[in-house]
Amino acid sequence: MATELAAGGPAQNRKHEHKKSTSEKLKHPIREIREKLANSSLHEHLHHEKNKIGKFKNLINPQHRHDEAHEKACDDKRTNICLSHRFESFFPERDGNNIKWYVDGRDYFWAVSVALEKAKETIYIADWWLSPELFLRRPPAYNQEWRLDQILKRRAEAGVKIYVIVYREVEAALTCNSAHTKHALQALCPEGSPGHGNINIMRHPDHNVLENAADMTFYWAHHEKCIVIDYEIAFIGGLDLCFGRWDYHQHSLADMHPEGVANEIWPGQDFNNNRVMDFKNVQDWKQNELTKAEHGRMPWHDVAMGVVGPCVYDIAEHFVLRWNFVKRDKYKRDKRYDWIELQGRQGQDEDLVGVQRPKFPVGEYVVHPLTPLTSKPIVDRGTVHAQIVRSSADWSSGILTEHSIQNAYSEIIRNAQHYVYIENQFFITATGDQQSPIHNTIGRAIVDAVVRAAKEGRKFRIIIIIPAVPGFAGDLRDNAALGTRAIMDYQYKSICRGEHSIFEQIRKEEVDPNQHIFFFNLRSYDRLNRTAAEKKIEKEAGLPYQELQRAQAEEVMGEGIHGTNDPEGGRDSHMGSRRDQNGTAQESEDQKHSRDMKKKFEEARNKVEKEGTGGDGNVSAYANADGELDGNINGGHFNGSNPNASSEESNTNSPPRGKAYTRAQSSFTVAHHAMARTGSVAEVKWDGDPEDEINNWIQEELYVHAKLLIADDRIVVCGSSNLNDRSQLGYHDSELSIVMEDKKTVQTTMNGQPYEAGWHATSLRRYLWREHLGLLPPQDLDASDDPNAQPPGDDSPNDVWEWDESWKQVEDPLSDELWEMWTSRATKNTEVFRHLFHADPDDHVKTFDDYNAFLPAKGVKPGHIFDRFMPPADARKKLEQVKGHLVWMPLDFLKDADMAERGLQVNSWTESVYT
Repeated sequence: MATELAAGGPAQNRKHEHKKSTSEKLKHPIREIREKLANSSLHEHLHHEKNKIGKFKNLINPQHRHDEAHEKACDDKRTNICLSHRFESFFPERDGNNIKWYVDGRDYFWAVSVALEKAKETIYIADWWLSPELFLRRPPAYNQEWRLDQILKRRAEAGVKIYVIVYREVEAALTCNSAHTKHALQALCPEGSPGHGNINIMRHPDHNVLENAADMTFYWAHHEKCIVIDYEIAFIGGLDLCFGRWDYHQHSLADMHPEGVANEIWPGQDFNNNRVMDFKNVQDWKQNELTKAEHGRMPWHDVAMGVVGPCVYDIAEHFVLRWNFVKRDKYKRDKRYDWIELQGRQGQDEDLVGVQRPKFPVGEYVVHPLTPLTSKPIVDRGTVHAQIVRSSADWSSGILTEHSIQNAYSEIIRNAQHYVYIENQFFITATGDQQSPIHNTIGRAIVDAVVRAAKEGRKFRIIIIIPAVPGFAGDLRDNAALGTRAIMDYQYKSICRGEHSIFEQIRKEEVDPNQHIFFFNLRSYDRLNRTAAEKKIEKEAGLPYQELQRAQAEEVMGEGIHGTNDPEGGRDSHMGSRRDQNGTAQESEDQKHSRDMKKKFEEARNKVEKEGTGGDGNVSAYANADGELDGNINGGHFNGSNPNASSEESNTNSPPRGKAYTRAQSSFTVAHHAMARTGSVAEVKWDGDPEDEINNWIQEELYVHAKLLIADDRIVVCGSSNLNDRSQLGYHDSELSIVMEDKKTVQTTMNGQPYEAGWHATSLRRYLWREHLGLLPPQDLDASDDPNAQPPGDDSPNDVWEWDESWKQVEDPLSDELWEMWTSRATKNTEVFRHLFHADPDDHVKTFDDYNAFLPAKGVKPGHIFDRFMPPADARKKLEQVKGHLVWMPLDFLKDADMAERGLQVNSWTESVYT
């Protein structure tokens, strides 16, 4: 009763409540409804919809991820961590890593295939582009079980959880087709099948204006390339798991096989030349295909690392941060995607990896690794001291800008004592604040290092290898190539043009830059195997070779050609009709057409062979017309059996191998003659008219895609980061790299003096230089017995070829003898490519008028011999002088022309895209 009196009588209270409730209802007409729905699913739905609409507020609040108290606290925590580490990286320096290098795609992809096949718990993959139909082992017809999507399917069916993040491209500008990547991977394990739900793929950034208007990013890309398997092994470097990247040391351009297309190395869209035709997302996939009868591919040079040790955890942590950020940014209300908690970053530190606890969480919270972190063998695994560095920011991972890659490059270059060796896809940098729109200052570190060495009287060199031309399609004389020329213009202005260029800043200090800094490109030659026999077969079949090429691609890359039905509702509308993707066993029109084409060619080939045009027996890929092997090359993939199958197993998906697949007169490629122990290219036989042969010699730039720095034979930086603003500033493209210094040393020489080098750095540098100089032999396709193509581990160190005499030839990076070999081979190779092919760019081309006189008339296929009347023997004699792939970079190219006129394509709004 006392309580009632104190609170007022019942009648009075009811009257008061009635007045209050009426007043409240007038003020908040939906409060009653909200209270009734407070714990209902409808309320949760309304909450999510309100937040979707609320994201438009972020248009006027660019700091919306960093303005709340808990966000500021997390930023402060990250900042303090970065300030406590070298290069201001979030990640610490770690001892005890076992790190293995991989040079070119053959070794890297084979090692990745082995490691993926052994996955037991989780696989993380972050890529700029991922092609599900990529073959990790070659030739594809005999290695169909080693196609990337098939490996992932097997592991998902075995219970492995697979997480993939790919860059979602702006379709109007790029053709990497992440929609197909997503649909194809999600289609691997549909509902009701083993592995369903075990493959999860995210694309980012979001381009949906209704969902994410404030955070759409059109200019910048996710550029990292990394793989983490079971928190025990990681891969990091420059190679995406995508078309166009697989290559070996001889860097062949040709892939035409009259003896049988089952021997093709690069099927379908994987045979690509970005300088001639870019990948295209068109409804008819055939438009995205070069004919191998007329064109060579663009060869690809790259470098990557395999890691076992404590840095595996750091690479995984970066992936988890990105996964949780994309979950927050794009999939927060999508139950298909879980939050990942990371052992070691839980509780108060879970915000460091982007874990959020919204009021109504959608998706589970899953702890990784799936087994105790303490059980992972990543401690004291090797002798390499290493540190992860990155370019990352608000748009890419929800953090304040980190540019520890730029910090690492600048500090390592500035502190170098003997040499700096760089391989990179681009070279755009500034020496200060006077070269807008270029802002990264790695160029200043180069100037400082050179000037200091000169004033101290030290021999010091900076050797840089970049592509001759950025890998974009088009004749550089055309207006359509303005963007490509703009990139080249920024590169030349970074290097040697203008008072603020590196060269001029060094000259300003009365030092000659030509004594210290040297730029090179790489280039390869080959011969198309369009022989008399092939022409007879085409004539008999009434069809061009390209139809056979398409038929073979149809057989081994069907899904990649026609697209995929995604069981979650998506469909590759850009890659075929619904009939092509109907998911039934019925044969599509394209499939039937391809089968018919292949049958016609087989019938024509058999008829021509019976008439005596074919070869005389089983001939190796590298055999001459007499069936003798050139040097020590093993052409085993033509020996009538599957070289990658053990005696206990065979590839049931492989086509039968008979005479039709093993008879060849001319070699399908002669590119290996630029390498060691291969015999003379002057004596290579040609089956047909000499005039045809001269028309079939081709050349192309060897595209440098590596992102590598080696200094003083002691320290290495490798990863995804280009040397330009996009990669180095931190708030543009996202990147991930690793800095490595081996505590295991080897006694060697530097400038003729005794020197203690790091094993990892010196072995990698020596291997690369021998490849570029042509001192290594070419590689066979079968890498099963090659230690350099196996995952990192205690039992598989790199085979550095230290037993070969070439090991000592490249020992001292500053020796006069080695420098003479390096520069003389670059000079001779440059001269041969100039005289035979008029290869561009070239120092003799200083204006566009010079350009028109230097190149053949527009419309003539690029890359062929300029003088079509030259005797083939003369051409071979000149090509015999080419050793390796090294050529000089033409620093005078178009120096008297306006390379990139400012206008609609290049202006203050767009210039940062090119830098």
